[in-house]
Amino acid sequence: MTSVYVEDVARAHAFYTGVLGFETRTHVDPGGGTPFVTVGARDGAQPDLELLLEPGDGPIAEPYRRAVREAGLPSIVFSVDDLRAEFERLRGEGVHFVREPEKQGPVLTALLDDTVGNLIQLTQPLG
Repeated sequence: MTSVYVEDVARAHAFYTGVLGFETRTHVDPGGGTPFVTVGARDGAQPDLELLLEPGDGPIAEPYRRAVREAGLPSIVFSVDDLRAEFERLRGEGVHFVREPEKQGPVLTALLDDTVGNLIQLTQPLG
């Protein structure tokens, strides 16, 4: 499990499942107003890997998240089989891309805004 610090857990959950296509693995209300939510790849793919959508407003998370974003760095990188097709699909869903697909050495990459404070890089190995 790895944490992705987000501005709003409910909005992040909606984006990561409804737009990016992840499935909900855990959704528990431990009290306090913020659910404990994890998502992962659909259909049992990579069952041992989950993203914890974690509130990013804490004294450690907020400066980290802000610095990474301001530097234009991705918070997380996802590999896709066909980046151009995924780019078109996501753009059709209204996703804002900070950087459209471009070749970077042996990979094709694109950078998108996850709507909850992070940049996500999509990458496809070439050749």
